Amino acid sequence: MNYEILEALSQITKDKNIDMDFVIESLEAGLMLAAKKKFGNTENINIDIDRKSGEIKITASKKVVKEVADPSLEITLAEAKKIDPGAKSAGEVKVDIGFEEFGRNAILAAKQILIQKVKEAEREMIFDEYKDKIEDIVTGSVQQVDKGNLLVNLGRAEGIIPLKEQIPKERYRQGDRIRACILDVQKTTAKGPQIILSRADKRFLHRLFELEVPEIYERIVEIKAVAREPGERSKIAVSSIDDRVDPVGACVGVKGTRVQNIVRELSNERIDIIPWSAMPETFATSALAPAKVVHIDTSYDDNSMTIVVEDERLSLAIGRSGQNARLASKLIGWKINILSESEYREQRKLEDQLKIYVSELPGVGKKLKEKLTETGIETIQDLAKSSIESLTQIEGIGQKKAASLIEAAKNYLTPAQKEKK
Repeated sequence: MNYEILEALSQITKDKNIDMDFVIESLEAGLMLAAKKKFGNTENINIDIDRKSGEIKITASKKVVKEVADPSLEITLAEAKKIDPGAKSAGEVKVDIGFEEFGRNAILAAKQILIQKVKEAEREMIFDEYKDKIEDIVTGSVQQVDKGNLLVNLGRAEGIIPLKEQIPKERYRQGDRIRACILDVQKTTAKGPQIILSRADKRFLHRLFELEVPEIYERIVEIKAVAREPGERSKIAVSSIDDRVDPVGACVGVKGTRVQNIVRELSNERIDIIPWSAMPETFATSALAPAKVVHIDTSYDDNSMTIVVEDERLSLAIGRSGQNARLASKLIGWKINILSESEYREQRKLEDQLKIYVSELPGVGKKLKEKLTETGIETIQDLAKSSIESLTQIEGIGQKKAASLIEAAKNYLTPAQKEKK
């Protein structure tokens, strides 16, 4: 019997990868609960499980008395001597308790406690294992398709790919192998931690490049930015810390083998790999290739730019349903407005017609006009868009004066522009 118990405990530790001491402590806790159900009081109960033999010894310490008032805590001297011939009145003896004394319900309760504690420990271990793997790629098999969500068997754990984290045109059936990255691990369900997976997140694309391109894994080539519309098109910007290594070439691979492996994994998602630049204008030009950029107006105040391309390349720069422009904007982190050369010329002509020079603003004399013009503020529109900080850099303009100039320009513009139109 003892050997069978030890074998059962060993099997639990092996199957669940849980420490034997924890399993034994859980069994002791279960048996203690069983004792409480049977005897009501466990203060005098002691449970000892031998780690080597598996022998379980349960004893109750009872006080030796002349007349027993509480059988669970006391014993007569005559009964005590049967257990220990040296027992004395007012002393204590340890009385062995057999499993048969517990009763079926108490034993079932002990078993339930053991199962519950082992499950809790297993859930905790799975959570600890996966919480440090967020953004890592895992491989599993589709266990079930539930209302569009994919339940994925990861071995000891179960992951879920919500519908919104799937590549739209992909379809999976039960038993299919699948790869995804871990987005989050939540300690929420009774079944165990919920591992949220994704194939649509840009971090999945990032990790695929790390796996496929040794230079990225070795940190020679760095992925600086990723923009993605899953299953359709992605843009990835890369740079190299070694001038001898071409970052774009490293990601593409010989005859495109590296990037093609990733494209196949993502169901033929188109991937544009471009060189990263710290200069927004250069970065934007690369992001919109192969459309040729002929001019860029940049506004650093609100991180926006107007990009002018050749007339015949406008549709190429914008892309189908504006996709290319959207991805380029996400990649560089700037708002982008793309115009053709002819559209830009018309816009500039209209702006020139609407220009109101600062000399027309009441309170701006010849000297102030010259100072403003020297800093690039020629029109009331320019003044209205200026900041107090930039104006106070001009000699003779303090914070109050700067604020009043900007306010006056903003108030002047609306009626004046209407008249000009």
